[in-house]
Amino acid sequence: MSPLLDTPTAPEAGAAPVESAAPGYRAGRTLPLRVEALRQWKRRRTLIMGGILVALPFVLLIAFAIGGDQDRGGNGRITLMDTATASGANFAATSLFVSAGFLLVVPVALFCGDTVASEASWSSLRYLLAAPVPRSRLLASKLTVALAYSAAAMVLLPLVALAVGTVAYGWGPLQLPTGGAVPARDAVLRIGIAVAFVFASQLVTAGLAFWLSTRTDAPLGAVGGAVGLTIVGNVLDAVTALGDWRDYLPAHWQFAWIDALQPQLEWGGMVKGTAISLTYALILFALAFRGFARKDIVS
Repeated sequence: MSPLLDTPTAPEAGAAPVESAAPGYRAGRTLPLRVEALRQWKRRRTLIMGGILVALPFVLLIAFAIGGDQDRGGNGRITLMDTATASGANFAATSLFVSAGFLLVVPVALFCGDTVASEASWSSLRYLLAAPVPRSRLLASKLTVALAYSAAAMVLLPLVALAVGTVAYGWGPLQLPTGGAVPARDAVLRIGIAVAFVFASQLVTAGLAFWLSTRTDAPLGAVGGAVGLTIVGNVLDAVTALGDWRDYLPAHWQFAWIDALQPQLEWGGMVKGTAISLTYALILFALAFRGFARKDIVS
């Protein structure tokens, strides 16, 4: 490890506090969240991802306009696609339905997987630690900002879809594919619950991406690895031979938010899915912090 990182002024060294050598120094004030958030905001990938999420509702709007009232299910099953143009709330729910399985995985993997590995690839990570920014503080700041941007991505898509759908199809109740309707105000609350669950279900991807980001100097490897492992989880969930073992896969519960769009709100699936996802995520976050604390930083 670089001598700069082994200096006794670093909090991890266990020696005298840094304040004795640097008056005014406070470990808790290093790398403020607003600074990290601004740095990430200026990244090109943040703007591109935001543009993609904003554009998707317009793409769907054009697709429905071209497709007209043709059968969108195509397999005899009734889905949210069949009521997508009934109201703005239906359009928002449909946008969430078509994007939750994969598209919303990408920003989570990108924001959480690129954050630490990108610093290493730029050879700026060791300089941040030599500033000195405590390792735990650096990871906590980056993880907090990454999760905040991930949550913003989850909210941005349905919010834009709701606005676009309301202009195109009007403000009205959420028409359920199986019959019945949910009043417009209640529908917005239900969609909010669905978005919150989608974010909770993606915490596993966030944990994978963040852990990989602390293990590699290649941002693409961390992001791609997290997306790839998420896809593997989806494939395993499709293997019915696994039986009840699938209940322990986060992917098994990824569409449990549909229960929020029923005549009677059902919490069972969402609670189980959140518990499974949160458990895996906490383990992965802990591994990231533990491994990074002992890692030899050379880039």
